[in-house]
Amino acid sequence: MPSSFRNASLQGAYLIMAARALGLDCGAMSGFDPHQVNQAFFPEGRWKVNFIVNLGYGVEGGHHPRGDRLRFDQVVQIL
Repeated sequence: MPSSFRNASLQGAYLIMAARALGLDCGAMSGFDPHQVNQAFFPEGRWKVNFIVNLGYGVEGGHHPRGDRLRFDQVVQIL
């Protein structure tokens, strides 16, 4: 993996953190066809898609409830 791709992914993470700090809902998405996205949005070939992020304000009550999480002592063993 080229370091530029990895660095762009890290910058994307900072974008998400900044957006959330401003009160936006956001979610990174994978599982798309990058060739089709590049063809649709970057036909000149100067840019290439790394990941997709949706940004906006979610509808109140439109979110699925958060799933159960394990307790700290269930997943960590301090040596």
